[in-house]
Amino acid sequence: MRTNRTGLMSCAVALIMAVAANALAADPAATAKTQVDPQQLQKVVERGIEFLTTKGQAADGSYSAPVGVGVTCLATTALLRHGRGPDDPAVAKSLKLMESYVQPDGGIYVKDSFVKNYETGLALLLFKEANADKRYDALIKRADGFLKGIQWNEEEGHDKSSFYYGGAGYGRKARPDLSNTSFLIEALRAAGNGPDDPNIQMALIFVSRTQNLETEHNTTPFAAKNPDGGFYYTPAADGESFAGTTPEGGLRSYGSMTYAGLKSLIYAGLTRDDPRVKAAVTWIRRHYTLKENPGLGQQGLFYYYHTFAKTLDVLGEDPLKDDQGAERYWRVELLDRLSELQREDGSWINSEKRWMEDDPNLVTAYALLALSYCRPSAGASK
Repeated sequence: MRTNRTGLMSCAVALIMAVAANALAADPAATAKTQVDPQQLQKVVERGIEFLTTKGQAADGSYSAPVGVGVTCLATTALLRHGRGPDDPAVAKSLKLMESYVQPDGGIYVKDSFVKNYETGLALLLFKEANADKRYDALIKRADGFLKGIQWNEEEGHDKSSFYYGGAGYGRKARPDLSNTSFLIEALRAAGNGPDDPNIQMALIFVSRTQNLETEHNTTPFAAKNPDGGFYYTPAADGESFAGTTPEGGLRSYGSMTYAGLKSLIYAGLTRDDPRVKAAVTWIRRHYTLKENPGLGQQGLFYYYHTFAKTLDVLGEDPLKDDQGAERYWRVELLDRLSELQREDGSWINSEKRWMEDDPNLVTAYALLALSYCRPSAGASK
């Protein structure tokens, strides 16, 4: 009798659990944390676009013109990625303005700019986004040639043994760094170059040297001092990390550069079984967060969100398992986080002013670009 009672209790418990499981499966709220809410996404995006087009854009189509054309490129690219076409009034005005900055050397920048690589790279990505009808083919090809021409190599007196080699800085004579080099690689891919393109492979040499991972691809003095697999700003000119140094003299890895580094490795054709990719993925699993830019706190937070989203999209992992084995539905979490941070007027701004993140035009552009990857079908190739 006791055995029968025990068996009946077990069956009852199993039945209750089955009913509960079925109820959860039938309840849309039960899956809300694993799927992006399209209405929430649309509302947040529309408010951000409204801010840019009614309060952010100047009469000539520019955004934050005193700092150059970078913000204009980012903001207009964000509008295009959220469905505005090249002939949309706000977009068309900015495109026309950017066309006026095309220089005889193929670069796209403000005359006498000190950040020609940065501006041209962002402009190329903008024109690529607006090029469904091939109207910008010739412009993109010339910009591609310009970018390749200012990459650090033997012509600048730096062979493969130099920690400058393959990198890109803000301009021709600027010290190379991972941020600008990641923009370079992305722009070259957007221009139609494959991962085996010589300039992309040259850039891969620099990118590999910005990783805290000692391999045959990285024999810098920093690699063995902080072997955590993350990335820092630059190994050139004695090396620099905005996250500081370790007691051993290593350069600390931080979030935005690690995501930029991983994205660059993938764009350069490395696969998931490459030790460099494995180490970078391990780092982002260990430091997964949307509360801060890991290693830098609130500094560069929205740049981090943009790079975070683009990298995880190209990585193709959703959910991403963190180092505790928890499944992180990063698109959902990013949308929720940016929804929380959006201001009443539809803009975003960072209380930490470093890297111009007190400019609502720049920060709103970053946020909208990040949100463009919250659609699973967004596609990293864009």
